Amino acid sequence: MIDTHAHIYASEFDNDRDKVVERALAQGIEKILLPNIDLESIEPMLKTESAYPEVCHSIMGLHPCYVDENVDQTLEIIYGWFAKHSFIAVGEIGIDLYWDKTYQTEQEKAFVTQLNWAKELKLPVVIHTRDSIEETLNLLTQTQDGSLRGVFHCFGGDTEQAKAINDLGFHLGLGGVTTFKNGGMDHVVPSLNMDYVLLETDCPYLAPVPHRGKRNEPAYTSLVAERIANLKGCSYQEVISITTENAKRLFSI
Repeated sequence: MIDTHAHIYASEFDNDRDKVVERALAQGIEKILLPNIDLESIEPMLKTESAYPEVCHSIMGLHPCYVDENVDQTLEIIYGWFAKHSFIAVGEIGIDLYWDKTYQTEQEKAFVTQLNWAKELKLPVVIHTRDSIEETLNLLTQTQDGSLRGVFHCFGGDTEQAKAINDLGFHLGLGGVTTFKNGGMDHVVPSLNMDYVLLETDCPYLAPVPHRGKRNEPAYTSLVAERIANLKGCSYQEVISITTENAKRLFSI
């Protein structure tokens, strides 16, 4: 399995990061992908990648929740990192209108700017959406020239949104929300095209049942895979096989 979205560089893992990685490997996780969020997360992310070079791969971008009036300067620094280090994708990027809409215009600018980086660098993108799937789809549709590819991480939308995302050539990252009784994904997952599905945790957040409310970690990817297999009426191994190949192809790992 591949956990395509994990923040194990976060301070929540400072006391037992080695054990977390050990548990992931023991559970069958072969790769853990690390998306950046802001300027402060770059150093711990790269340090974590360096500590587990066969397992961890870094992704560089500016998370929408960390966009503010200094967005131009921040993006300039972020962009500079692509010349200094090899990253497998641009992310996580996107639009988040859940907490605050103050910087929506700046978020949209940062999103499109980073989509254009992906075109230039020929890299996939990792997209964060919260209360913003339609806004994100509109901008992505305007920017898509056939070369953009990537994943809508932590997907929790409906079947029509899933189809619209797939029609643009993008994948869906399924995580802990897939296991929630009130998450609504039991009505969506059965109809999903598995050729566009990836597994993720978004740890330390959104731990799947039965760990909901606790710290999430990559080893719990298997619980997401089990839930998808149950909802799709297919085998656990089939889910692992398909999603792993999807991730390897998308991120060239």
